[in-house]
Amino acid sequence: MTGWSIVGTISGTSADGIDIAEIKTDGATVSHFGPSETTDYRADTRARVLEAAGHKGGNRGSWPEIARLVTSDHTSAIRAFMRRHNLTPDAVVFHGQTVWHDPKAGETVQLGNPQALADELALPVIGDVRLADMEAGGEGAPLVPVYHQALAKTLVGADREPLCFLNIGGVSNLTFIDGDHLLAFDIGPGNALLDDWVRSHGAGDYDAGGEISARGQVDEAKLAEALTHSFLSEPGPKSLDRYSFSGEFVRGMSLEDGAATLLRFTADAIAKAEALLPVAPRFWLVCGGGRRNPVLMRALADRLSGDVVSADDYKIDGDALEAQAMAFLGARLKAGLPTTFPETTGAARPVTGGNMYLPRARKEIA
Repeated sequence: MTGWSIVGTISGTSADGIDIAEIKTDGATVSHFGPSETTDYRADTRARVLEAAGHKGGNRGSWPEIARLVTSDHTSAIRAFMRRHNLTPDAVVFHGQTVWHDPKAGETVQLGNPQALADELALPVIGDVRLADMEAGGEGAPLVPVYHQALAKTLVGADREPLCFLNIGGVSNLTFIDGDHLLAFDIGPGNALLDDWVRSHGAGDYDAGGEISARGQVDEAKLAEALTHSFLSEPGPKSLDRYSFSGEFVRGMSLEDGAATLLRFTADAIAKAEALLPVAPRFWLVCGGGRRNPVLMRALADRLSGDVVSADDYKIDGDALEAQAMAFLGARLKAGLPTTFPETTGAARPVTGGNMYLPRARKEIA
């Protein structure tokens, strides 16, 4: 097998766990898809992360302690993962925990200490994966498109192009692929507003199976007003923070009606994004937690012009994809290949992102 064994990690904006995946790759192709899993944050870590993100860039005094907690949880999770699967990777990619993303101010904040992680694991750790892109005038997101392109060529097939990878996590984003043409941008809310709404009513952490939304009635007038948000009509590349949109417009509705309206907001925002593409995709490959919501998947199928399918249908692990992508980006750094492009983030030129942190000997640390 060619390339390096790389372990990638990421925790999304919903902080619902640390995704970990190993692949073997030379940064251009993937020769082996290794194990993957998700490990929950400790309850205190998750609560502190969500509280910090909710401050929208404020209350920064709490960040160093949260960074310590995030690093500690990653250390434990990665150690256990490597032990379970008998892995000794060439490097670990540590994305860190995003608590604030404001590209217009040239700022993105991923909490965590890659040097401390390298020291604890006694392995090279690649961190700071977004910073070089922002220094080159990019949005710092999305990072996954170059990996989507590799998957499209190896697992999906050119006969499906033009196609879109559609990721529905806390926010939604897409990668449009048509031959060598790559375009990517954040779309709008993914699961975040609906998750927050369900959680605020004590009805769980998310709308499992879309059952709550399915019982509700959409408020078409409030939905139409929400869809006038200027971000939804701006051309890409563009990116947003989990809290760039608010679900306040459903305040006062019943649990079910609010959920139905927020779910439709996600679907309709994605439909609006289709109009921003060079041509309508023939195929939409849905990744992230949103693919597990059959109500949302039906809404997308009704609104998008191409076929809408789950990534799982093409043996693409929709849960592991973003952690695999981090590993792929790490390999591209090792190979000296670009990780982001003007068409994906708006950077002035193709950029190779990430910094390598080598483990220090114990006596150096002391």
